[in-house]
Amino acid sequence: MTETHTGVRTTSWLWIAAIWSAGGLFDASQAVLIMHAEGRHHPWLPLFGTELASWLPWALATPLVVRLARRYPIIRSTSARTLAVHLAAFALISAVTETWSAWLQVLFNPWRNRQWPTFIDTWTTTLIFQVLTFVIAYALILTVTHLLDARERIARQITETARLNEELSRAQLAALRGQMEPHFVHNALNSITGLVRDQRTDEAVSMIVGLSEFLRRASEDSHRSQVTLAEEVEYLQRYLEIQKVRFGDRLQVSVDIPAELLRAQVPNLLLQPLVENAIKHGIARRVAGGTVRVAGACHNGSLRLSVYNDGPGVLADSQTTHTGVGIGNLRTRLQILHGSQSDLQLRRAAAGGAEVVVTLPFTEGA
Repeated sequence: MTETHTGVRTTSWLWIAAIWSAGGLFDASQAVLIMHAEGRHHPWLPLFGTELASWLPWALATPLVVRLARRYPIIRSTSARTLAVHLAAFALISAVTETWSAWLQVLFNPWRNRQWPTFIDTWTTTLIFQVLTFVIAYALILTVTHLLDARERIARQITETARLNEELSRAQLAALRGQMEPHFVHNALNSITGLVRDQRTDEAVSMIVGLSEFLRRASEDSHRSQVTLAEEVEYLQRYLEIQKVRFGDRLQVSVDIPAELLRAQVPNLLLQPLVENAIKHGIARRVAGGTVRVAGACHNGSLRLSVYNDGPGVLADSQTTHTGVGIGNLRTRLQILHGSQSDLQLRRAAAGGAEVVVTLPFTEGA
């Protein structure tokens, strides 16, 4: 007894036939053994076939009992109407089964009684002996139906919960990405304003063009929570072109990511906020500027991306938990996408300066 993928419950005739055939074979075999135990040695095939065929009405009635079990569930509802419906169904099926069985007994006399059995005597006698078996059969159908439906409800709830969680994660990622773009645009516009005030018109125009191109490329993938590392590096290069206009020779950047890692899947807008954070807190504060290094490596199935700057560095451990929009946003997105398999650390570098290290599972994208 199963449900289709469209949600409409159907009864598998194959399973019904298999189950009732197994029960009928057991009952028929038992009848033949009893016949031999009583010292009767006439042909056993008529008795075996009659006993097996006597269960046919129960097999045909199973879909009806299943429908009644679902429409009038005894476990969740014990009203008088529910009990009356099931009692009526049980009485009707039992009466039809006994009529069928008695007719087979009268027609074939499988026990080879000296006195040919009559219909009335056979019907009343077998009903007395079979009523307990029929109660067990009816209760078994109700129980199996309830268990299968309960299992399907649990599976459906698990699937629905997973789907809702996936939709929630997508909504959260979309909201976080929506938070990132205004943050980046705000910082870029402030830089453009500074260039205009300094009457550096050419640089300001170049920065506006670069900003427009960056946003155009970013908007094309706004629906994607993850991109390939190659795409992310390309986004980063667009961003660095904008920043080079602002800082000129004060900003030195190197990107060292092996080609074999460029197919890895990473969160959209992963590197840009890390580099922006390095420039804002490390390079922009120094008159002489500084260096930002972006590196990538793979170890034991994990992708490790680091962004280093040789600026003042992290002054206190407490500052690692009070980061700005970019780092905090990225940490949340990593948690949504990869949970405990990801990590983001902001720390002092051994040679001075500060370093942000992101670790996440290495999975290849298209």
